[in-house]
Amino acid sequence: MKEIRILVAARRDLMAGYRFYEKQAPGIGRYFLDTMYSDIESLRIHAGVHALYFGNYHRLLSRRFPWSVYYRVNADEIHVYAIFDSRRNPDLIKRRLAGVQEL
Repeated sequence: MKEIRILVAARRDLMAGYRFYEKQAPGIGRYFLDTMYSDIESLRIHAGVHALYFGNYHRLLSRRFPWSVYYRVNADEIHVYAIFDSRRNPDLIKRRLAGVQEL
């Protein structure tokens, strides 16, 4: 089974989402994190089946929130590069992913 590696920038994205939802109502931020980590964990089984976007990033859509997980599948790991609110301007997402440093 492949390991999942969430890169630092993606962890920051998760925390930004947590803070946003926690401001909406206490507890929603925790629910957001639990949901997103569950979605990411599903990549152990379903990695690589999602459509490619912005060149070579697979995009997993969250089950409960309007957020997307951008990842790549490598030989022995799944790398999560970014986690975005899907309602964001696609050009911003594309620019951010274009600036990602390879491991």
